[in-house]
Amino acid sequence: MKQLVLVFVGGGFGSMLRFALGKFLNNSQNGIPYGTFAANIIGSLLIGLILGFAAKNDTLSSNQTLLLATGFCGGFTTFSTFAYENHVLLKSGDFTSFAIYTIASFVLGFLAVFSGIYLTK
Repeated sequence: MKQLVLVFVGGGFGSMLRFALGKFLNNSQNGIPYGTFAANIIGSLLIGLILGFAAKNDTLSSNQTLLLATGFCGGFTTFSTFAYENHVLLKSGDFTSFAIYTIASFVLGFLAVFSGIYLTK
């Protein structure tokens, strides 16, 4: 039960921060939803740092990892919003923003995870 509460609390904080980023950075007039993009890249870097640090130093408990990686990063990043925003871009015919957003999200997301792990070595 404690593990569920940790994921719930971490996810709540992550979701609130993602919502705030979206409110601040997403603008339907500029095409690319920068708030979701930023949340996914930052979250990818954070999970790389958290899990890399946990593996290297063995200082994070499994509960701390649940709170931070599974909870916070899981709530902060979102594939469902990413998929929906891509649907909106395609439906509106904005193929350029769709391509940039999709490719940059995947490439930078992977690089952020790898960078986070590398930085903890």
